[in-house]
Amino acid sequence: MRLSHRLALALSLVVSPALAGNDPPPHQLRSSAEGNLVVGLCDGETSIEVKGVKPGDQMAREQGQQIADSLMKEWRQKHPDAEWAVAAADSAAEEPPQGGAAAAGQFQTYGAFTERDQQIWKESTDHLVAEGKRIFHDAKALGGTNAISCDMCHPDASNTHPETYPKFQVQLGRVALLRDMINWCIENPVRGKPFADDDPRLKALEAYILAQRKGVALDYGKH
Repeated sequence: MRLSHRLALALSLVVSPALAGNDPPPHQLRSSAEGNLVVGLCDGETSIEVKGVKPGDQMAREQGQQIADSLMKEWRQKHPDAEWAVAAADSAAEEPPQGGAAAAGQFQTYGAFTERDQQIWKESTDHLVAEGKRIFHDAKALGGTNAISCDMCHPDASNTHPETYPKFQVQLGRVALLRDMINWCIENPVRGKPFADDDPRLKALEAYILAQRKGVALDYGKH
């Protein structure tokens, strides 16, 4: 049973009233008596208080990694039998030439494209994937305020399951696209501001996550 299915069962009573009002259920973390930063996972239960760090304080990446490691260790101890999907090898995100190859020349129509056209398209796509990889691993590029980046909980985009979207997400209280969950994570564990739909960073993150699941069959709605 995957995490998302466990959450749907555990939190169904909480979600139903929120749906009636058409508002997503709030992501509520336990408070710190000393006003310290509290960081939580997307299950709405697993959290950690960061001693001596206040909300909005900047931390080093090493501190963010320690927080993420502690959270994931606790979650795995709670769910020893949970399935954890490992991402494909990271070869898809090798850094292409700066700026991609789109500017190298004119494109042919799809009815008459050449090997050169295909190479240009591939390099342009690889460039977008590589940019997504960079942002995925960079808390500052994500706009985060606590040094946590996506890879700390999802190494190489593991366990993101982009092939299962759109699907109902308990955290949002509605059917969501992959980009909706990316923004949820940016706004909550990462403590940043969500990206606009046309933000190049959001498109790059989607491209990287999808590239890491290359070859996996689409299965929308699966939990």
